[in-house]
Amino acid sequence: MSETTNSPAGASAGGAPAEVAAPHRYTAALAADIEARWQDFWEENGTYQAPNPAGDLAGDPAGAARPKKFIMDMFPYPSGAGLHVGHPLGFIATDVYARYHRMTGHNVLHTLGFDAFGLPAEQYAVQTGTHPRVSTEANIVNMRRQLRRLGLGHDQRRSVETIDPAYYKWTQWIFLQVFNSWYDPEADAARPIDTLVAQFEAGARPTPDGRPWHELSAIERANVLGEYRLAYASDAPVNWCPGLGTVLANEEVTAEGRSERGNYPVFKAKLRQWNMRITAYAERLLRDLDGLDWPEAIKLQQRNWIGRSEGARVDFPVGDSEKITVFTTRQDTLFGATYMVLAPEHPLIAGSEDGTGSIVPDAWPAGTHDVWTGGHATPAEAVAAYRKQAAAKSDVERQAEAKDKTGVFTGVHATNPVSGEQVPVFIADYVLMGYGTGAIMAVPAHDTRDFAFARAFELPMRCVVEPSDDRGTDPATWDDAFASYDAKIVNSAAETISLDGLNVTDAKVKITAWLADRGIGEGTVNFRLRDWLFSRQRYWGEPFPIVYDEDGVAHALPESMLPLELPEVEDYSPRTFDPDDADTQPETPLSRNEDWVNVELDLGDGPKRYRRETNTMPNWAGSCWYELRYLDPNNDDALVDPAVEQYWMGPRDGQPHGGVDLYVGGAEHAVLHLLYARFWSKVLHDLGHVSSVEPFHKLYNQGMIQAYVYRDARGIAVPAAEVQEHDGGVFYYEGGKVSRLLGKMGKSLKNAVTPDEICAEYGADTLRLYEMAMGPLDVSRPWDTRAVVGQYRLLQRLWRNVVDEASGAATVVDAEPDEATLRALHKAIDGVTQDMANLRFNTAIAKVTELNNHLTKAGGPVSRTVAEQLVLLIAPLAPHIAEELWRKLGHSESVVHADFPVADPAYVVDETVTCVVQIKGKVKARLEVAPSISDADLEAAALAEPAVVAALNGAGIRKVIVRAPKLVNIVPA
Repeated sequence: MSETTNSPAGASAGGAPAEVAAPHRYTAALAADIEARWQDFWEENGTYQAPNPAGDLAGDPAGAARPKKFIMDMFPYPSGAGLHVGHPLGFIATDVYARYHRMTGHNVLHTLGFDAFGLPAEQYAVQTGTHPRVSTEANIVNMRRQLRRLGLGHDQRRSVETIDPAYYKWTQWIFLQVFNSWYDPEADAARPIDTLVAQFEAGARPTPDGRPWHELSAIERANVLGEYRLAYASDAPVNWCPGLGTVLANEEVTAEGRSERGNYPVFKAKLRQWNMRITAYAERLLRDLDGLDWPEAIKLQQRNWIGRSEGARVDFPVGDSEKITVFTTRQDTLFGATYMVLAPEHPLIAGSEDGTGSIVPDAWPAGTHDVWTGGHATPAEAVAAYRKQAAAKSDVERQAEAKDKTGVFTGVHATNPVSGEQVPVFIADYVLMGYGTGAIMAVPAHDTRDFAFARAFELPMRCVVEPSDDRGTDPATWDDAFASYDAKIVNSAAETISLDGLNVTDAKVKITAWLADRGIGEGTVNFRLRDWLFSRQRYWGEPFPIVYDEDGVAHALPESMLPLELPEVEDYSPRTFDPDDADTQPETPLSRNEDWVNVELDLGDGPKRYRRETNTMPNWAGSCWYELRYLDPNNDDALVDPAVEQYWMGPRDGQPHGGVDLYVGGAEHAVLHLLYARFWSKVLHDLGHVSSVEPFHKLYNQGMIQAYVYRDARGIAVPAAEVQEHDGGVFYYEGGKVSRLLGKMGKSLKNAVTPDEICAEYGADTLRLYEMAMGPLDVSRPWDTRAVVGQYRLLQRLWRNVVDEASGAATVVDAEPDEATLRALHKAIDGVTQDMANLRFNTAIAKVTELNNHLTKAGGPVSRTVAEQLVLLIAPLAPHIAEELWRKLGHSESVVHADFPVADPAYVVDETVTCVVQIKGKVKARLEVAPSISDADLEAAALAEPAVVAALNGAGIRKVIVRAPKLVNIVPA
């Protein structure tokens, strides 16, 4: 927006430029000079280098002997657009917090790296032919420049980039640790795969078909181990987008079943993909949340994503030899199951590749309802058509509450194991293979979705949970399902089992035991969490350290062959296809470099020909473990030195699982990044590589800096800086009226403000103060360039309280401050200390401002002791001006490691406080009393107060309520 603001440089009263009238005034130009000098000083002197207890970063032993603080920001992606003022919010906050802890005697590790693999660089490479590494590294250089200008106190020796082969060597190494591990339920931990092989070899664990291990072929052994490995390849149902030529994660598919990028159709397809068996850790991922200091909202999202459900597995016989297994949390309603629904992808429907295994018959059974057939002549035709229809929908679409229920009868009936009744088996897209067993027993009387499906397909319903309202027990008369746990079971009796009259909880226990006794079911726990799809058909990612032999068996590369570096390719884009052609397969960019793909290697049993994996790892991989590399970034021999990891991240009092002391980032990473990082940490811990069970002990989600988006009549964003406001809230751009809406800040929305702009106009310290003063750190807030000048003026007043603007010399005196100033000072110290420790930087700034204003109003030179402590208070927030003032006050050492002020309790407590005296709720007097006054003394003083005596006018007193030292309430008789 166009606006009128006071020039930061200002002008003198006589009209001469401020720099001439006051050559040492704090201006944008002086701020720029101060900031550049101190940034150079910090870099040259290694001011922010944190010593390790051992290794090449050991440093001064005295430094490592201090209590430690490991403070982290979430990995930034090096965008080509650079930073706007919304990006540094969290970076500045962690920097303030880190600076405060350095000043309170801590050894602080604070650094920042770059999560540099990603789709934007690859897209840019496809468009321009520029290698992704070239554009990414240029972006990193620019972001480092912008971040340095903000005065962030990072230990640059520890900064990492995920695209550096020296870094992703260890990403590949971790993958191999996961690949070469299995989850041992008895140990409740991951163990090396060799221990599983030993069990098979010794006969302690039977093979799936009972044959001795030595009789299995290499392929058979590999397939058996693949069912246990924590990293495994399988034919997984994926979101295949022919128009983009790649598989998409669920998060990249819209609710309409199209790609977020390009709006192409997305189909369900089975492709050979790498997966991480994160489901093995579901219970521990859930349980260990209790020991973390995270926002409850984030814990809740993780719990919901993991989705623990207690219920029962139940087998429904089909014909003489097959069975359909369901998982249900309402086994108490088993008598009410009148039909079944399978996912269209269910193996009993799809069958195997050789055409066998499907239960779908050749013809419709006699008496099949027309509405069940979908208008098809045979079950096979109906099922094939419906499966094709379902494949065009995303999981999100399939789970949405659709008005019209779709499905088709398979031509098969199953047997209800408790009632013995034959129930029809349908397929419908609202059942997913990804949850439970991919099959449900439908109890339409007591489930809303089943009820709607039953009505649509004219299926029977049976009431087995007695309604607590007045609807009766005939579902034919109902408008919706009765779904309640607070009810009694009815119509649920057979020859060997009766649940009638039981409440839901007791009925569950009884039926579960009955199923288990007969070997047709058992109580079990199910999780919504699915295994982590770990393959991408892209170029710009970590190559898998996996090769395949001539039989297609996967082999891990030895550590000596790491890193496996990305090869050069002529075309960075995956092969694309007709967007509507679902019958296609991905062709990855890496597969085109045949010299790289087909190699001869000696993996310990002589030279052989192998084929490399041509998928790459997802962009989550590098950010799953970067906290560990910050600790020991130059270690070529190990992921991290155990002593170093134990020092910075090991479990300790208050941190039972260990981890980073503070991790700050956006709530948008509440689930996936955090869940994946937690999974890798647990695997590494189980295998003995790290002492910490969790990566991040304390999590804090900062809010978002928002900005107004202005759009013309076409809905197109227009440059916010060129919008004008007229007539009190009406906005125009180039003469045309535009709308205004608060939203995100970004280049595409034409409302981005860069930190470079603000630094040039006011200085970095002003920007830092403004972002921290805008409001509570965890709350989103709108950016207002016009308000920045308020923090600039605070720094100008601070400067004038210490420095003579004409000479540049310090103006402080050695005289003792008066009591009012001491009280203002120590109250500020006390408040700022509490605020800093609890990330309340906006209120800390308010307290510093109040103290500075007190000194300004007092007039005259400021006492040296007060000036020094004021500078120390603001040092974490505005480090450049603090360093300059600290030096002008005669100190030769950096303010970074100076001691933070400590409040004197004698001055923190008010000398007197005002006590309000009320009679019948109305104020009659105010007393100035000591804060420590007792209830009895305060009551006596209030009753003796002349104004109170006059107001009572001789009336008796029924009760006196005293809340020392602030309130006395008198109730007359």
